[in-house]
Amino acid sequence: MTLPQLAASDNRPLFSASVRADLLWFFAFALILLAVGIGLRDPWPADEPRFALAAKQMFESGDWLFPHRGIELYADKPPLFMALQAAAYSLVRSWRIAFLLPSLLAALGTLALTYDLARRLWNHRTGLYAAILLLFTVQFTFQAKKAQIDPTVSFFIMLSCYGLLRHMLLGPDWRLYWLAFFAAGLGVITKGVGFIALLMLLPYLFARWRGWDQLARIDRGDWRWWLGPLFFLFAIALWLAPLLLHVHWYPSAESSAYLHDILLHQTAERFADAWQHQQPWWYFLGVIAGSWMPLVLALPGTLPAWRERFAARDARFLLPLAWLVLVVIFFSLSRGKRDVYILPALPMLALTTAPFLETLLQKRWLQYLCLGLLAVLTFGLLTIGLSALFAHSGFSVRLAQDRGFDPDSNGQWLLLLGIGLIGLLSLVWFRRQRAPIGLLLMLSGVWLLFGLCGYPLLNPTSSASAIMAHAAELAGPETTLGLVAWKEQNLLQSPPGTQNFGFVKPWHEQLAQAISWQREQPQHRVIFILDDALGNCVDKSRAMLVGHANRRGWWLLRADAVLPDCVPQAVLQHEDDSGP
Repeated sequence: MTLPQLAASDNRPLFSASVRADLLWFFAFALILLAVGIGLRDPWPADEPRFALAAKQMFESGDWLFPHRGIELYADKPPLFMALQAAAYSLVRSWRIAFLLPSLLAALGTLALTYDLARRLWNHRTGLYAAILLLFTVQFTFQAKKAQIDPTVSFFIMLSCYGLLRHMLLGPDWRLYWLAFFAAGLGVITKGVGFIALLMLLPYLFARWRGWDQLARIDRGDWRWWLGPLFFLFAIALWLAPLLLHVHWYPSAESSAYLHDILLHQTAERFADAWQHQQPWWYFLGVIAGSWMPLVLALPGTLPAWRERFAARDARFLLPLAWLVLVVIFFSLSRGKRDVYILPALPMLALTTAPFLETLLQKRWLQYLCLGLLAVLTFGLLTIGLSALFAHSGFSVRLAQDRGFDPDSNGQWLLLLGIGLIGLLSLVWFRRQRAPIGLLLMLSGVWLLFGLCGYPLLNPTSSASAIMAHAAELAGPETTLGLVAWKEQNLLQSPPGTQNFGFVKPWHEQLAQAISWQREQPQHRVIFILDDALGNCVDKSRAMLVGHANRRGWWLLRADAVLPDCVPQAVLQHEDDSGP
């Protein structure tokens, strides 16, 4: 097999008219692709309502140091991401826009860093290829359009890797080296794992020891190396120092428990003995094979090309690829795994694939792989859409019931058909030789149509906005809702004045408090409760079914639906976090 060649020289100056035009077109398209749909939906589970609720309470209370979930402190994650959402709201004054802005800006920043690093290591065209590969990788775009922490922490990790690689391959540049450590510290106070960027030092030390090429000439004894850890600690101290001082000056059992939870339980203890999302050691191999499409289609060509560059002792490939492997190994060591954990490693794969892309696109085997993937996506979507519309398949009926869709609505199936038709036109028009372009066109159609049409279709039931509006309507005016066994989207979409009785507290204890609260004003207080939490104290014949949302059933209890003098008993609780 002929090895793909490194990118040819591209001598255009950075600020030439053609380069500026390329960048303008690319980033304008990236902005449209990533931003389309913002303002058309509310936060969806999993995770989005949790962070948006904490950000909303942060803004309304003025307490930006201790995030809350209802009446309880929320200690699962540091508050930086929620603070960014709250800051975005203070600028745009719309939660529908603000909760997605940090992810959008982080994704655009990651694209810019990936482009610039590839441009500096090779040339402008390679930089564009790297950014395009990253933009169209499914996991990157999917996460960029969600309000989870991972796009933001991935940006900080990429900024850290960018600074380290600039310093170690193109330097010395001590300011970028210090920035790398500072960015890693910001990553730590975003999610805790920002330090993984500093694993880049391990392959660098190996490359220096073995005398690899393309390394910058930096004195290993220079005292400025030791300033990096100080910048890392300084970034962490921006959050940790005020937290420790507050707990010291205003001690309480709640704040002490929060401190232990955020510093130990949710970090080292969670990594060493994960209690959620337990997966086998090889889990991330499946994530890479599926979620990193279509980028991984190039692996049959890039693997031998990388091996050749390793034989040539080219550190431009060793450092990012070795770091990628270290990140996957690091997260594989814990039993708790989620697909988004390895998102920060994705830009390094795009970076090291881009130099060979021009040659690879001329290979028949890659064209056939792209054609095959395009065909599978196209006919899969067309089959699902047609069977739902005309055959009323069991899958479509069950999905509509679980999601609370209007049984007379076919909008979701027409959306799938629309995307499938884009794929069909791409198959016919681009065929084998230009199949990669057709695949990118179909993926563009997926994200554009999903943002413009899918968001409005799915939002009423995915966000709990419809179920909470219906609950308020059934409860009537001058009535206050009390939430039991609730999820974050319920409180987020509730009318003003809604009460809650804790989130992590056992459901039967929440219900007992809610019953006491209701008895104080039985004519004006109604309990909103998950069906699995009804327990032994509810006369279901007197309860009102509100409906289904997020694969859950919800009920309203007036005072006459609660059995007198009954003590709620413990029920089996489910820790699921249903997504849209």
